[in-house]
Amino acid sequence: MEKRLKDHSYVLPEAVDSSKFKTCNQIAFYRRQKLLHPGESTYRALLDTFTTSKHGAEVQIINEENKVPLLVQIFGFEGSIIRVKINELKPLKPRYEVPDVLVKEPITQRMKMVRKEENGICLASDNGACEIHITVKPFQIDITSQGETVLSINSLGLLFFEHLRPQPASRVTCKRKEKKSTDSNKSVQDDLGLWEEKFQTFVDVKANGPSSVGLDFRFHGYEHFYGIPEHADTLQLRTTSDDPYRLYNLDVFAYQLWSRMGLYGSVPLLLAHKPVQTIGLFWFNASETLVDISTTAAVKYSQSILSPGQRKERIVPQTDVRWMSESGIIDAFVLLGPSPLAVFKQYAQLTGIPALPPLFSLGYHQCRWNYEDEADVKQVDAGFDEHDIPYDVIWLDIEHTESKCYFTWDKQRFPNPKEMQTHLQEKKRKLYLFREKHTQTPPTHTIHTQGGEASICHQHQGMNFESSCIYIGPSSYLDFTHPEAREWYAGQFSFDKYQGSSEILFVWNDMNEPSVFLGPELTMQKDLVHRGGWEHREVHNLYGFYQQMATADGLLLRSKGKERPFVLSRAFFAGSQRYGAVWTGDNVANWDYLRISTPMLLTISLCGISFCGADVGGFYQDPDPELLVRWYQAGAYQPFFRGHACSGTKRREPWLLGEENMCVIREAIRERYELLPYWYTLFYRAHVFAEPVMRPIWVEFPDEITTFGIDHEYFLGNALLVHPVTDAGVTTVDVFLPGSDEIWYNIRTFKRHEGAQTLCVPVSIESIPVFQRGGSIVPRKTRVCRSTEWMKDIPYVLHVALDFKGSAVGELFLDDGHSFDYQAENKFIHKRFSFNNNTLSSSSADRREHFQTSCEVEEVLIMGFEAAPSSVTVQNSGEKEAAVRFNYDAGTSVLTLENLCVNVGTEWTIKIHRNK
Repeated sequence: MEKRLKDHSYVLPEAVDSSKFKTCNQIAFYRRQKLLHPGESTYRALLDTFTTSKHGAEVQIINEENKVPLLVQIFGFEGSIIRVKINELKPLKPRYEVPDVLVKEPITQRMKMVRKEENGICLASDNGACEIHITVKPFQIDITSQGETVLSINSLGLLFFEHLRPQPASRVTCKRKEKKSTDSNKSVQDDLGLWEEKFQTFVDVKANGPSSVGLDFRFHGYEHFYGIPEHADTLQLRTTSDDPYRLYNLDVFAYQLWSRMGLYGSVPLLLAHKPVQTIGLFWFNASETLVDISTTAAVKYSQSILSPGQRKERIVPQTDVRWMSESGIIDAFVLLGPSPLAVFKQYAQLTGIPALPPLFSLGYHQCRWNYEDEADVKQVDAGFDEHDIPYDVIWLDIEHTESKCYFTWDKQRFPNPKEMQTHLQEKKRKLYLFREKHTQTPPTHTIHTQGGEASICHQHQGMNFESSCIYIGPSSYLDFTHPEAREWYAGQFSFDKYQGSSEILFVWNDMNEPSVFLGPELTMQKDLVHRGGWEHREVHNLYGFYQQMATADGLLLRSKGKERPFVLSRAFFAGSQRYGAVWTGDNVANWDYLRISTPMLLTISLCGISFCGADVGGFYQDPDPELLVRWYQAGAYQPFFRGHACSGTKRREPWLLGEENMCVIREAIRERYELLPYWYTLFYRAHVFAEPVMRPIWVEFPDEITTFGIDHEYFLGNALLVHPVTDAGVTTVDVFLPGSDEIWYNIRTFKRHEGAQTLCVPVSIESIPVFQRGGSIVPRKTRVCRSTEWMKDIPYVLHVALDFKGSAVGELFLDDGHSFDYQAENKFIHKRFSFNNNTLSSSSADRREHFQTSCEVEEVLIMGFEAAPSSVTVQNSGEKEAAVRFNYDAGTSVLTLENLCVNVGTEWTIKIHRNK
């Protein structure tokens, strides 16, 4: 996406050009922080400043070398959350503290001093969930839970806080004293970049001087770590040495795999897991951040029960995690769990629950850069109908606009956009359009001036910032951190301002890292100035978050708050889950990128953003048919399901791949639509309980160490185990089935398998291995239509998979699929299904439910039923029992109940009678 040629083709790099991006040793604040080595901290606590109140506790600490005092604040929150904030006691000017990400200030609990200790004090919150030990000299904080220390803060003495200071009389780049170095680029190593920093031809002027912060955290007993997306790397985080994970939103085309470089989004949330406990650490900082991880072994002593007075030693892992940020303050939330699901709830308590998406967004999306014109859109739309392939949304890239100006239409290629949307609306489908974050400068683009000077970013000298992105000419960049800019932008989606738009038109925020092709690392200069005088370095990772917020607000305003928005964003930060979905950016059409999509999406899901996906087929280059088929099969079992392709690649609509391949792809998409009731219920649970839709196996089996490193298969909810096929030409795959007391059923053959084994599963091109967990009930649709709206009244079938006890449970959430009436008027159905003692029942999972539907449960399929019954009866609430037609297959042990015709919104009971 570097430049456009006259023949409408594009010059794209074959792979990421690493020279455009910094290595960690080229980042000045990292070099400065790495000069501080582990050892005794130079900070000590001033115990006479210690105070407690109903809001928390605070104490001053001082650096023994520079004598600058800092204020440490400790808060305890409901739900077993501890917050530690460290800031300058009297900064030269206010330091940046991240706004708008926390959904509300958490309710604090009174902190009280439990006792004085030899070299410090011990605190506890009112609920007594943990104790906090503050050591005076050297300054250190230890958090204990259930009598054991789980986390130590500053135990390595790496607390780093560059206090703000006046500019020197003559700004000269400061350098370290000369010393021997084995690095070939010694000048880079010696340049500490205190007041300015150079990268290639760019100079970052630091008006406030050095302001980076850092802190180390020691996790006792933990060696398995997850989180801190986005990286094209393994699910389980690795020891970093001198190659830390980078959190800095960047436009990295055809990104390098198995890498720790920053990509499109950042969520500074780390999860530590061991069999008995999961805890989280949320580093609340939006500036560029680097994370070092080092795991070692330590000797731990405990009292021996058999030999009183003697201590027994054992070797336990301990992991040190060092966080380093360019600016801001130290603000860390410790989420004490103790279970994975508890940590997810605690994080959602801070940053918000995922939005409940409209039902259509869970269907299949067809996208390309670009569908050429209205005739092309209608032809593609007709192709899906002609070949009986369901889909819900067609997407247009930037080529639909007039001279690449957003909120406009190309009059030659899209002369009748409203008629085109009416055509799609009659098919009960939607249209998505590409939106970036910049506007062309006058006189080319009038909305630039409408936004006002306060709504765009400025250079540090005060001039408007102008640059370019993709192949657009000089452009200004909207300052989405400014509330007035967001309000103005949101207003542009109204029907009177956005001519040619309709209620079926939705929005896609791309290249909002922000991508700036003429900027350092293809992004904004850090010394640009935003609202309130804050430099871009402070807010960089928030920029895309704010655009997605503004876009979602715009769609809400357009519908007067009645319709749920759905916004796809490439850039993201903590809290982005409140506004829509994300995807993994400009991937490549090869098997390695298909393979890496699973751990990337699992990592994003663990950090609160359940609605995520990867471009099916690979955005760049041309997939061979087998790869494209396998990617469709994988994408059908990932939360966001979109086929996408770059300009210049071959057209790849399913029917262009030949009859055999098209049929397999059609079947994969149809599987997605059959499972829509289950998908929608999972998203409701994410919305209410913050449970990841797509989750690693260890989340469901937190005590099974064997599962901790698995990232090639995963769970959808707690019922379906998915193993994508990610290698060419394979005829078998090894699937790990967890749980020694679990039963698993192949969803296609219904064959039963016991857990705690690795199963060699034969595979053909027709499908990928998916297993339903014994003890679960999965709702499905009995057949598929052209889009989700056409399936509104299609009956349900319940797939009941029995466990060792012959039991199973499941649920179904149902509403109108698009409005907020489920909240405002309780217009929803939430049913719980249970199978026990040969009886299947439906009951209300939420007594507030108040929604009418004519849709019925038509069929029940029970896996693992041992013998044919003598009869089956059904009884609706308040009605007489009636006989049910059934069929039993002894070969598969499957009992099928047919023609039930019970309303999905009522309570009913089905009894299976056996011969005595």
